[in-house]
Amino acid sequence: MEVDKDFVTRLPKAELHAHLTGSVGRQTLHDVWLQKRADGQCEDLEDPLIAINPGMDFVDVMSFFPLFDTYVYALLNDVASIKYAAKRVIEEFAADGVVYLELRTTPRECIETGLTKDDYVQAVNSVIAEANAASIKDGFRNIEVRLLLSIDRKMTAEQAMEVIDLASKYQFTPKTSSCGSQKTTSGQVVGVDLCGNPIRGDVALFTPAFRRAKDLNLSITIHFAEVPQSGTIKELQVILSWEPNRLGHVVHVPSEIKEVLKQRKIGLELCLSCNVLARLTTGGYEMHHFREWSMTENPIALSTDDVGIFGSPLSNEYLLAAHYFKLGSQQLIDLSRSAALATFAGKERLIRLIDQFQSKYNIETNGEISGDK
Repeated sequence: MEVDKDFVTRLPKAELHAHLTGSVGRQTLHDVWLQKRADGQCEDLEDPLIAINPGMDFVDVMSFFPLFDTYVYALLNDVASIKYAAKRVIEEFAADGVVYLELRTTPRECIETGLTKDDYVQAVNSVIAEANAASIKDGFRNIEVRLLLSIDRKMTAEQAMEVIDLASKYQFTPKTSSCGSQKTTSGQVVGVDLCGNPIRGDVALFTPAFRRAKDLNLSITIHFAEVPQSGTIKELQVILSWEPNRLGHVVHVPSEIKEVLKQRKIGLELCLSCNVLARLTTGGYEMHHFREWSMTENPIALSTDDVGIFGSPLSNEYLLAAHYFKLGSQQLIDLSRSAALATFAGKERLIRLIDQFQSKYNIETNGEISGDK
């Protein structure tokens, strides 16, 4: 089957590294901006359709963070706007052929609107719960969505523990009914993350929080060696002592740490467009470390990171991988299956959907059904 936009969109995919606020599209932000302007708010804030250019290139990763601190958070600062944005984000991922989505977000508060961190998590959690319920039609689930709560590197140890408390409160816990079928609670949190400006803070401060996360059976994913300053052996050894299930970015990893990752076969979240456009890597797409890691036994999940900013949906990340690393349709199917192995929930369903796609792909390549089915 030809690798084109239709193929990569139809391919069942898992998105495992998507920040909620960074995934909000310009049009969604524009809608929120218009509503707030009508209410007499955000009058000094520029229209998102002008302020944010899809696929915008940054001077470096440090020029990326102010966009959130001074712009996106100013718009998404109450329950109504957060719910609206989260719903739109899920819809857009589903339209792109994402059948399993882990959204990550840092619990936030806003004194001006009275928003508490619990309010924030409850709002996102409720939208995800509603999306999961609504996506089941005729016994088939269109998309499964779960939530990751992030600890920001600028937090104190106490604030980090608050995040773990919230993750525990809204933790996803499958339950088995008397007839053996799976039932779930309303909680959607399956894991926790460490994110934020990679040159800030000492990660050792968060060791108690991540150890508690392990005790609570919460999965762990970490932004790992994004920049040279956060790629020191000392820092990475501390992070690995938390026994993370997955790692994100893995750009500036010393050779001895690479060997540890290979031995443990830790799942890797690799973000092509983000790394290139935010200048985390040197050179273009063809120089991305995807090539190196694709030759290991580590599960790899191509991811978008911040599709609202970088303008590259997950289907396009698969197209980029196909183009720059000469991957055929079968290799892309295998890549999607690799991502499925790294999910924190929904693994069996996702692999089943990929297998079904694989079976149809095999029939199509044998010429037994038409290519437009």
